[in-house]
Formats: sequence, structure tokens, C-alpha cells
Amino acid sequence: MSDVAAIKKLVEKHAALKQEIAKVIVGQDEVIEQILLSIYTGGHSLLIGVPGLAKTLMVNTIAQTLGLNFKRIQFTPDLMPSDILGSEVLDQNRNFKFIKGPVFANIILADEINRTPPKTQAALLEAMQERAVTITGKQYKLELPYFVLATQNPIEQEGTYPLPEAQLDRFMFAIELKYPSIEEEVQVVKTTTNDESPEINSLFNAEEILTVQHLVRRIPVPDNVVEYAVKLVNSTRPTLEASPDFVKQYLDWGAGPRASQNLIMGAKAHAAINSKYSPDIEDVKAVAMGILRHRIIKNYKAEAEGISEEDIITKLL
Repeated sequence: MSDVAAIKKLVEKHAALKQEIAKVIVGQDEVIEQILLSIYTGGHSLLIGVPGLAKTLMVNTIAQTLGLNFKRIQFTPDLMPSDILGSEVLDQNRNFKFIKGPVFANIILADEINRTPPKTQAALLEAMQERAVTITGKQYKLELPYFVLATQNPIEQEGTYPLPEAQLDRFMFAIELKYPSIEEEVQVVKTTTNDESPEINSLFNAEEILTVQHLVRRIPVPDNVVEYAVKLVNSTRPTLEASPDFVKQYLDWGAGPRASQNLIMGAKAHAAINSKYSPDIEDVKAVAMGILRHRIIKNYKAEAEGISEEDIITKLL
């Protein structure tokens, strides 16, 4: 199949996928789109939202529609790395046998990742980066495709271990979940308080998702689009002379080169689902908020004046 035909097929499949997810999840179109873009590009996502916004249900539904196996790990302060990676145990013949932990699945929902100490967070991050885990010096490969969708509760910060910037950078998207509108909430209440549960059909399988990821990588990108993405990321760095004054005024740190790579990968996938065979600057802008939000660090002046990361990125765009 030619790449042009493959993109047409992806557009159809993507539309059908969104319809299937909408059987269970009301609204949240932008959130679902960004999660799907990260899946088409092989990236990971961090979902930031208050409790009760159906984050777990959303991830579970997406996993079902993609025909992937899904595991949920509830992060707690006493969770150990072996609880997520697995451990070696002695069997009846006194031989060591490796028992796989919940990290061995296609989609991992790391629930409240900021509730667990850095040692356990780091164990998950090796899996995210290397698509493999190391136990007692032996490396075990994870089954592809592999995605981590982590959730973070922005309200309760007591007893939490915020992810360090270097670890946040491993997430392609940081996606903010907002409260539903009144109409959406009415619909949510109606559909969740009756006895019917919709049947979810899986429209993809693991092999097809890997094919989509290779397809997205093959999409050509014009030089001016790459330059725009790199210049946009550069303009977030307050130490550079060419950066805008408001960046120097309100930011301590800007985004690193991984942001530029993710902007291009995100723009390619965004172009593909919108029936385009090559991304343009509008595609970069469409994915910029989710990709840059968690990669820029505000200073005290921005905090004091109530300037958010979104305000700064909007101004840069």
C-alpha cells in the first residue's frame, strides 16, 4: 500500500476510533486527540486534572479500541520499583524465576505518578525511554507498541514527589483536563447512572499501530516547518539574546532539543489525521501547547504576577 493510501486509511480509522471512544467518554475531544497523536508517534503523555474527570476510564476505553492490553498501576508512597517491574523468586526446584510486573503491557496507566518516591518514578522512566527493564543485571525487552499515560492531581501537593524537569521531558504531551460544560455533565450523569454499558469494538491491533508509527515517521517535512519548530523552541530559552523580552522576564529555563523533535513528530501525525501528506506551520502550532507546557519553567516574577505557562506559549505563537 502506498503512503498516500495509508494516510487515507488512517484518516478513516481515526474518525471511527473517535466515534467508538465517544460511546463512553463525553466531550474531552482535544484531550483524546492528543493522546491518540502521542500513540501514533510512539510518545508518552501526562494527564493533569482533578479527580473524577474520568482519566482512568478514558485510558481504559482507548486501550480497548486500540486492541491493546492495559494495566493500571496505582502509585503510592510505599510502592517499590519491584512492585512495578517484577522480581525474581525461587521456584520449587530452587531456581530463580522472573515474575513480570504490571509494567509489561502495551498501555500503562501510571495513576498519580507524583505520589511515589523518585526511586520508583525512575524505574518507570527507564521503561519509557529504553522500552526495556533491567532486573538484577538482566535486561528484559517490553512488548511494542508501548505507552505510558501518567496522571497527576494538581490540587493536593502534600506528601507528593513532583517529577523532576528531566523526567517531565520524557513525556511528549502534558495534557490538561478541564471540567466538562453543563451540557456535557448532564449527558455524563444520564449515561453513567443507568444499567446499560456500551460495547466497545477494537479497531486496531498492535501490528497496525506499529505500521502507523512507521508511516508517520516517513512523512516528509519542509525545511521551513523544521526551522519554525526549532526557532519556536529556541525562543523559550531566556539565556539567548534573540529571545523575546517577556521570556527573559518570566522564565528561568526554556525547552530542550527534545521539544523540537516532538513538535515535528506531533505535527506529522496532526497533518496525517487531517488528510495532509506533509505538515505545515499550522500543524506545529496545533500541537505546541501540549508539547511545550511542561518544558518551560517560570520564575518568581511570573508566579507573583499570575502569569501561566499557557499565557507565555500563546504569546510566543
